[in-house]
Amino acid sequence: MDVLKGFDQNVVTPRARKYLRIIVYCGVYEYLRMPFGIKNAPSHFQKIMNKIFPEELSEGWLIIYIDDIIVCSKTWEEHMYRLSRALMKIQSVNMKVSLKQCHFGFKELKALGQVVSGLSLGIDKNKVAAVLLKPMPQNKKEIQPFLGFTGYHRQHIKDFASIARPLYKLCDKDTVFEMTVDRVKAFESLREALPTAPLLLMPDFKLPFKLYIDASGHGLGAELHQVQTINDKPV
Repeated sequence: MDVLKGFDQNVVTPRARKYLRIIVYCGVYEYLRMPFGIKNAPSHFQKIMNKIFPEELSEGWLIIYIDDIIVCSKTWEEHMYRLSRALMKIQSVNMKVSLKQCHFGFKELKALGQVVSGLSLGIDKNKVAAVLLKPMPQNKKEIQPFLGFTGYHRQHIKDFASIARPLYKLCDKDTVFEMTVDRVKAFESLREALPTAPLLLMPDFKLPFKLYIDASGHGLGAELHQVQTINDKPV
């Protein structure tokens, strides 16, 4: 579920309005609703949402990321109960959701650049396709978003720290930008790893886990696996 214009639904207190004044040619104006662009606005809105759903969050079936709400269930009956419970909470505080941005009853959905289901967690292929279309970086500013994306999905990329090390070194303040052979190789290796990145299985806490660890002079790594069918797979 998506909260409709979430920030606009948050009233600014009279005491705080004086800090949100803007001066234009025709006068001085104050925000009566929380505007975008305020440094603490996202964290403040997250705090408000957490206060609305304390029991649901503690029970572990509701996830909130600022103005996005995800309701998780194992059965349809359970989902209907939890969904109605969440909607009643929203209604109780006079908050509204955007029906166009809401998706109900799906077994799989996209959230925060990932594809989430009851069985696995994967990278959104549309996001990957957009990254693959980008050319070789020509400066530090262009390499940083790439490292941000691959770093965010590092749990899907084996040996990420070791592979990405030359590129992170390239972003150091005193390093002159130059795509050397090892840096080009690192960039290509990470880019090639994205389309074939494995799905991470949702863990079954009734089954045993296997922990694989490795270390070198410049990196540490670990993988948590579980045998749910025949072979052990990452979770």
